[in-house]
Amino acid sequence: MMNGGDTELVQIMDAALADATERGGKWLACKPGCAQCCQGVFAISQLDAERLRAGLQVADAAVAGRMRARVVEQVALLSVAFPGDVASGVVCAEDEAFEDFANDELCPVLDPVTQTCDLYAARPMTCRTFGPPVRSEGGGLSVCELCFVGASTETLAKCELVADEEFRGVEAELIAAAEARAGVRGETIVAFALRSA
Repeated sequence: MMNGGDTELVQIMDAALADATERGGKWLACKPGCAQCCQGVFAISQLDAERLRAGLQVADAAVAGRMRARVVEQVALLSVAFPGDVASGVVCAEDEAFEDFANDELCPVLDPVTQTCDLYAARPMTCRTFGPPVRSEGGGLSVCELCFVGASTETLAKCELVADEEFRGVEAELIAAAEARAGVRGETIVAFALRSA
């Protein structure tokens, strides 16, 4: 189960995504079965990890069993060259090694047959932002290579997914609280987040 603050945070992000999706319309290639954004590992917060573990706990037993098997397999594979602390699962996302780490690995909660997320309702915030253009740390707009093909800069700007500063502040507070509950500070990846669930 998500805590109250996280539930509100997810609702805010999902509303922002729905708004950006509506504005993006025909430019968005996202649909069930498209798993472009599910390939390659990426850093997630301890709040995302907590939400994923809660989602796994309430998942259908057979589906959860298949996900756990994929998690075990992926943890074993990724532990060899993991750019971080294998014991805690904390990744060094700023490390250059992370940029090229496991770019071909599919997310372990992706159903390999249907190419859909088995923990969609509990997915990390990063997953909730795929599709519409998102402002990068450098200030430019990042967009999936399958979406907005041929769109103008003006179109991208009109369809941008916007999470305001208040959202970011609340998210930071909730992440700090999740880190305190977990006794772990720093980001992880999906497989390491779920290995103990």
